[in-house]
Amino acid sequence: MHPEVDTFLEKASNWKQEMEALRAILLDCQLSEAFKWRTPCYMYRESNIALIGAFKEYCALSFFKGVLLSDTENLLVSPGENSQSVKYFKFKSLEEIIALEATIRAYIFEAIEIEKAGVKVPLTKSTDFELVKEFEEILAKNTKLKTAFERLTPGRQRAYNMFFSAAKQSKTRISRVEQYTDRILNGKGMNDCVCGMSKRMPNCDGSHKYL
Repeated sequence: MHPEVDTFLEKASNWKQEMEALRAILLDCQLSEAFKWRTPCYMYRESNIALIGAFKEYCALSFFKGVLLSDTENLLVSPGENSQSVKYFKFKSLEEIIALEATIRAYIFEAIEIEKAGVKVPLTKSTDFELVKEFEEILAKNTKLKTAFERLTPGRQRAYNMFFSAAKQSKTRISRVEQYTDRILNGKGMNDCVCGMSKRMPNCDGSHKYL
């Protein structure tokens, strides 16, 4: 049990019981625990298997290679139309987790077997995606931003596009683009460090919070 996960759960204001129940199941399935991307992460021999997350309307158990799971009961959902790998359970009560515990365990064990076999998710090229309309229109008017975006790695491009497209309203999508324009112009990805204090460069580890 990782101490940072203990702290995370102690401070949780939403879905605390649900996340604790999922944690117990994951650990009982002999996965090791870490704290990555500011959330509990569960691994098999250093390979990421699943994440626990708390959102406004639900608690989630996400599988890194969820698209490879058989999901015979059709319980998993995708984060969005651009997601190529992750799929997750959505839980809205502790009772739901308890009722589905056997199924949850089966999915976890299948995910472990997939990792043992070394199966990879067949990803399409990161450049093979359609830019969200609002972002495309902004790039057409801002050649400097367009050039900077095209210089980013395909993975960073996709991450930005997925984040912008995830907003339901057009004005929110535009606001997100404006919020991250300077970061793109500086050649940074969404999760890259911009303060220079991170101990996990080039990724941000939250050090900016203590400046």
